[in-house]
Amino acid sequence: MATYLDMVESPADLKKLHADQLDILSDEIRDRIIQVVSQTGGHLASSLGAVELTVALHYVFTSPGDKIVWDVGHQSYAHKILTGRNRQFDKLRQYGGLSGFPKVSESAHDAFGTGHSSTSISAALGLAMGRDLRGEHDKKVIAVIGDGSMTGGMAYEALNNAGHSAKNFLVILNDNKMAISHSVGAMSAYLNRIITSNFYNRIKLDIENILERIPRIGKMLVKIAQKIEESLKGLVVPGIIFEEMGFRYIGPIDGHDVRSLIRILKSIKKAEKPVFLHVLTTKGKGYIHSENNPEFFHGTGSFDAETGEVLKKVEHKTYTSVFGDAVIELARTDSRIVAITAAMSHGTGLTKFAELFPNRFFDVGIAEEHAVTFAAGLALQGHKPIVAVYSTFLQRSYDQIVHDVCLQKLPVIFAVDRAGIVGEDGPTHHGVFDISYLRHIPHMVVMQPKNADELENMLRLAVNHTGPVAIRYPRCEVAPSKEIAAVKQFSIGESEIIRQGKDACIVALGEMVTTAIGAAKILAENGIDAGVVNARFVKPLDTEMLAAVTNGSKRLFILEEHALQGGFGSAVLEWLEKEKITGVQTVRFGIPDRFVEHDTRAELLKRLSLSPEGVAQKICAEFSSAGSGRDRASGGAVNFHP
Repeated sequence: MATYLDMVESPADLKKLHADQLDILSDEIRDRIIQVVSQTGGHLASSLGAVELTVALHYVFTSPGDKIVWDVGHQSYAHKILTGRNRQFDKLRQYGGLSGFPKVSESAHDAFGTGHSSTSISAALGLAMGRDLRGEHDKKVIAVIGDGSMTGGMAYEALNNAGHSAKNFLVILNDNKMAISHSVGAMSAYLNRIITSNFYNRIKLDIENILERIPRIGKMLVKIAQKIEESLKGLVVPGIIFEEMGFRYIGPIDGHDVRSLIRILKSIKKAEKPVFLHVLTTKGKGYIHSENNPEFFHGTGSFDAETGEVLKKVEHKTYTSVFGDAVIELARTDSRIVAITAAMSHGTGLTKFAELFPNRFFDVGIAEEHAVTFAAGLALQGHKPIVAVYSTFLQRSYDQIVHDVCLQKLPVIFAVDRAGIVGEDGPTHHGVFDISYLRHIPHMVVMQPKNADELENMLRLAVNHTGPVAIRYPRCEVAPSKEIAAVKQFSIGESEIIRQGKDACIVALGEMVTTAIGAAKILAENGIDAGVVNARFVKPLDTEMLAAVTNGSKRLFILEEHALQGGFGSAVLEWLEKEKITGVQTVRFGIPDRFVEHDTRAELLKRLSLSPEGVAQKICAEFSSAGSGRDRASGGAVNFHP
């Protein structure tokens, strides 16, 4: 049977529906999102909570002429469905399919590419300024931002600029009272103290029009009335801060009442000044499992749509869970240890730590820059702060890492989660740049474990170190390996020789050690004897190890799950140049100079030739092109047999 959703191929089709039909359409969109995300995984709860708001926006405004910028983009699935991508929605976050975030190259309706929080107001203001410079004053620009993203300082920098620009500009606060973790900070508490009193919004314009008609004193009376209004609103409504920034505040209103949303948006559409609309929604709306556990369903893998149960069970511990357990054990005997997260307590494995040590756990909200400098202050008071953060989000704190931590050589520990290829979240979330922006900073130690035991040892090393340390680890399970012996104690800068080899040496970092071992096995079957070294440390480099392997082998292969530019391999090349070591053929494996699209982590590693087979094949090709290998005497090329 045909549905209303079947009739909507574009926002223009949406406008053909009667307002009474939009509630049913919203339910159909919600069912579609649940159906697809249960199979592909994705950001479910946020998108379910924003369905009616999305329908109302596209019903009132005309995209892509009117620009809608979604902060982060977690809530953009309904937007994708309504803007001509419903038929493609089955391949959400799959290779060659739709991105899980707004993406300008994917659709003209995606006004700005997003993936990180607190950027929407800045981007939308830029679009509005550009619109006016082009003379297209009749077009509207809308920024939709969540209450979690409002804890980011960038949002307030943009609000301050936007409000006093007096531009035709709309900011919608989607307030679901729950960011990725429970909302934190003074602003979230402020937004939650809601007393509904909206009568003044309806009569404001009428009163101003009457007052302005009074000869001579009309404009002065309007200003006096505005001051009185602000004082009264400050008593009953949580919007005075936005009024002070230059916005006309409206709300809070029910974000699931489509008719009310449409009525208010039509009224706002006529405004020619900055407007701030405060909308209340329920995260996970319409799906009981998500409503009951919105944090779990914020970003989820595939699940049973009927029961809400995860389909793919984790067989082994993840690096994240190993980190969380190890920090707890260290904290039991060392009261100096404190843990900090930026609204990602669950994602970084710190939920249990927060329960056991509530006075030593700090969730600072989506404010990574603040988290780093806050940690610096704690370190100066004799504590050992551990900042647990995703690699891609740590990028936002570069200045604070340099100036507030490393310049003062403070013992702040950065637990850099999701380092390397992340998977279906795509280029905004792959953690492939952290080595580049960390290893060149004085005093910083950068390391990466090959397995769970090594991660625990590195945390102990970091806690006892007197300066800043970064430990990077990927988003994957830590599978037990018979190939790798139990980890012995090691010191900072000490690598590990896992396998000796006569023809070549593979120096690998982190998870790539397992890949290197697998590649070495395949190479042995192809007549190439390759050694394997677990580098462990990006900085300081184990120069004694490098001197030994470059002296014993003239073929050096370097494996890392990181951008080739400025990565671990670059550090090795710099050392070779510094020591004036020549005659060593060096080949680096890593992420090429491009942004990597979304797909499963395993498939992306294969595509990047970072699987055991891919590494072995390329090494074989290197030997073949040089006419060398174990069969050099015969002059034949090495044949590759994976």
